[in-house]
Amino acid sequence: MATHGKRYLNALKQVEQDKVYTLAEAVALAKQIANTKFDETLEMHFRLGIDPRQSDQQVRSTVLLPHGLGKTVRVLVFADGDDARRAEAAGADVIGDDQIIEKIQKEGWMDFDAALAVPSMMAKVGRVARILGPRGLMPNPKAGTVVPGDDLPRAITELKAGRVEFRNDKTGNLHVPAGKVSFDPVKLAENAQAVLDAVMRNRPSSVKGAFIRRLVITSTMGPSIHVEIAGH
Repeated sequence: MATHGKRYLNALKQVEQDKVYTLAEAVALAKQIANTKFDETLEMHFRLGIDPRQSDQQVRSTVLLPHGLGKTVRVLVFADGDDARRAEAAGADVIGDDQIIEKIQKEGWMDFDAALAVPSMMAKVGRVARILGPRGLMPNPKAGTVVPGDDLPRAITELKAGRVEFRNDKTGNLHVPAGKVSFDPVKLAENAQAVLDAVMRNRPSSVKGAFIRRLVITSTMGPSIHVEIAGH
């Protein structure tokens, strides 16, 4: 059985276990009780009313956080020729050419936080799909990470500004970061609301009954805070 230290237990005492908090209240409380020496991330954990075995009930999309993630995002772009030059000019940190693809394939190199690709490169990128996929780094049209060359500047800017991809796991849960606890509480709440709205917009049409069965908010090292989801 897992045991917790004094820091966690003291934080837990500040959470009313039988209370369901509003989103703004939960965000403010998570910020208040985060007390580690590093800047913790505010995390949103959803229990969805989907059947993750069904292809038409997958939840996968992106959300542009209005106030960013609070961290530097290294962006890799799989492109060549004019597209590669366009991506570099737009601020891409790494151009995913044949050499980089081979480095990922042979060495498991993963020194980046997000990846984009132009359609013409997807056949080559497919060689490393089994490496990138489990880490959520495989470019995918549904997530808006496979884009035409003309759209690369916008996509790169959004990723660096705080565009977050989310997708359900095999148990039907969804885990999405919403910023750093050092953020102003109003800005942090606005980020969290943007995440909730984005998840709701991506409700599969085949889902019957409650779509979001449970939502909790927590900081990286903090206890869970149950959030009100009436009407969702």
